Amino acid sequence: MPRSSATSAASYTCLPGERAFLQARLRGAIESQLDWRGAGLQCEGGARPDGRGIRVSMAGPLQDSRRLRFVFGIAATPGQSGAGPWPTNVTVLVEGENRVYATLGDERCSVDSLLQQPLSASGDERVYRVALRGYCVDAATALGGDDKLYVERFDLAAIARYEKEP
Repeated sequence: MPRSSATSAASYTCLPGERAFLQARLRGAIESQLDWRGAGLQCEGGARPDGRGIRVSMAGPLQDSRRLRFVFGIAATPGQSGAGPWPTNVTVLVEGENRVYATLGDERCSVDSLLQQPLSASGDERVYRVALRGYCVDAATALGGDDKLYVERFDLAAIARYEKEP
């Protein structure tokens, strides 16, 4: 059944207050210490399209008015929590600039702590707060170029929506 426009709009809303956040240290093609919190964030999450793990996405501002979107693909099942390592693919998009940096696989980054807390369940959907901490041991490479982006550490909390299992 297709989602209503109200549900689709809600999927981009992060957790209330400062319960949603992203902290990350970037080096290389982008130099920044990110500390995103509050109303300016967009986040969403759910099962990976191939069904092999979860995906969490978060977007927010750089200091120079550009926006970044992070996509974390984590080899964990919906609702699963605990200590890692959880192999993780990281993709960073510079919105409006057609620049994408990707680790191109989940062997370069890892989540070492994952907590998925149920928030609600209704109809065909379960909603979770997903909090994770991780790191990358190698760079994300620019697609179609040679630039490298190092995501040294990342900590985040976002929302994820999973379909209820039958």
